[in-house]
Amino acid sequence: MISLQPAPQMETSPQALPATSPLLVLISAPSGGGKTTVCQQLLKSRPAMTRAVTCTTRPPREGERDGVDYYFLDAASFLRRLQAGNFLEHATVFGHSYGTLKSEVLGKLRQGRDVLLNVDVQGAASIREAAKADPELGRALVTVFLTPPSMAILESRLRKRGTDAEAVIQKRLSVARQEIAQWKHFNYFLLSASIEEDLRRMLAIIEAEKLRSTRMQPPEL
Repeated sequence: MISLQPAPQMETSPQALPATSPLLVLISAPSGGGKTTVCQQLLKSRPAMTRAVTCTTRPPREGERDGVDYYFLDAASFLRRLQAGNFLEHATVFGHSYGTLKSEVLGKLRQGRDVLLNVDVQGAASIREAAKADPELGRALVTVFLTPPSMAILESRLRKRGTDAEAVIQKRLSVARQEIAQWKHFNYFLLSASIEEDLRRMLAIIEAEKLRSTRMQPPEL
C-alpha cells in the first residue's frame, strides 16, 4: 500500500497560520432554542476552544456534574461571590441565580484560548456593557443570537424534552417572546435549521471573526 504524504505547501497546522487574538464567543437563545446542542457541536469541531463554566443555584439535572456543566452553589455561596465582585455577569432566571466568574473568562482569554459562553439574554446584556468598559473583553467579544423560526417549533422542542410541567412550559414560552425581541442587540442572528447547518454557520462566523484586521498580528515586512 502506498502512503501519500501531504505536500509541504498544503500544511495547515496551527503553527503555519497567522497569529490572531482569542475570541469570546457568546451564544444566547430562548429556552429550547438549541444553544446547548450548538455549543456541544462547536466544542467538538474546535478542540482548542474551551467553554466558560457558569455558576448556578439551581439543582443539578440528571447527569450534570459540578465543575463540568456548572458550578452548583447554594444561595448563600452565590451571594458571597456576588458581593465580592467575582462575577462578570449574573442574572435570575426562573427563580434561580446564574453567574459567570471573571476568572473563568479572562483567565482563559489570557492563555490565548477561544472561550465559548452560553448565557441568556440578560447575561448577554451585562457582558456587552462590561465589554464597553474593558478593552480586553471588547476586543474578544462576538455575540450570536439563535432561535427557531417560529414559536410553534420552539414549543415542540420544549415538550420533547419532557423535563418541565405544563405551567413551566407556558412560562418559558412567554419569556421566550421577550427574549427573541432582543435579537437586534447581537452581532449575529441565526434562525435555527438543522444541527449541521447551525454548526456550519457558527464555524463560518468564527472563521470570519478570526480574520478581522483588528485581531490579526501584522505580517513581518
